[in-house]
Amino acid sequence: MGVILSYCDRMTITPDAPVTSPPTIDGVPLTPKDVTTLYIEELAPKPTMAEERLRRKQKLAGALRIFGRFGFGEGVAGHITVRDPEFPDHFWVNPLGLSFRHMRVSDLLLVNHHGEVVYGEHSVNRAAYVLHAAVHAARPDVVAAAHAHSVYGKAFSALGIPLDPITQDACAFYECNTVISEHGGAVVFEESAGRDFAEAFGANRAAIHQNHGHFTVGSTIDEAVFWYVCFERCAQAQLAAMAAGTPKLIPHESAVYTRENAGNAVSGWMHFQPLWQEICRTDPDLFD
Repeated sequence: MGVILSYCDRMTITPDAPVTSPPTIDGVPLTPKDVTTLYIEELAPKPTMAEERLRRKQKLAGALRIFGRFGFGEGVAGHITVRDPEFPDHFWVNPLGLSFRHMRVSDLLLVNHHGEVVYGEHSVNRAAYVLHAAVHAARPDVVAAAHAHSVYGKAFSALGIPLDPITQDACAFYECNTVISEHGGAVVFEESAGRDFAEAFGANRAAIHQNHGHFTVGSTIDEAVFWYVCFERCAQAQLAAMAAGTPKLIPHESAVYTRENAGNAVSGWMHFQPLWQEICRTDPDLFD
């Protein structure tokens, strides 16, 4: 009898707990959502060469205006180049003498690897051709390259030392930045000097041309330009830290982990997007 009662107790049906609806804000239930990353679809190539070319030119004009906004202009010095998607031995570049702040898509020049302007009406900075063409020729993986005579990059280049992993941001350049002393400080007009520069650049993400400034490269113009801005600020931080004392280095394992997880090519591309959004909103004439 006791066995039967115990069995019946276990079979007793209890009422279900009351069902409660999730809280809401503005009628939206506060439940987990499927989300996407802003603008991530823009990483995909455009469906046609013409559309991809236009995108690269728009990003180049915008990137040059961003350089101007950051105060990277120094007379006619400084240039950003981006490979043409259809003719990869040609690159688009800003014309000599036009302010970064006024750059438009229609102002850009297409230059071949002999330094000849094949599309456009104005002259190109000889140094832009010599150094950038050599890097583009030596590095098929490089779609874009950036350089300007920005203050902290110039100051840091005078030390003849690489950037150290003293901050999380600087880890993006850990073991992938180098100092190039050859032809340092001299205006580079000879193609042989450009080849020397490209060889010394190697497979790095950034190079410090001694007594000149820094150069950065990337698989997109977004990446190359953000790395330039980031390096400039990291150089400023290292100069400040060295002036105050002896900076503590991030340990090797942590620096590598940070570089691989927060300093990869996609991260560089993503960091550029807020800068791109701002310049598109404030300078719509860049698309002219």
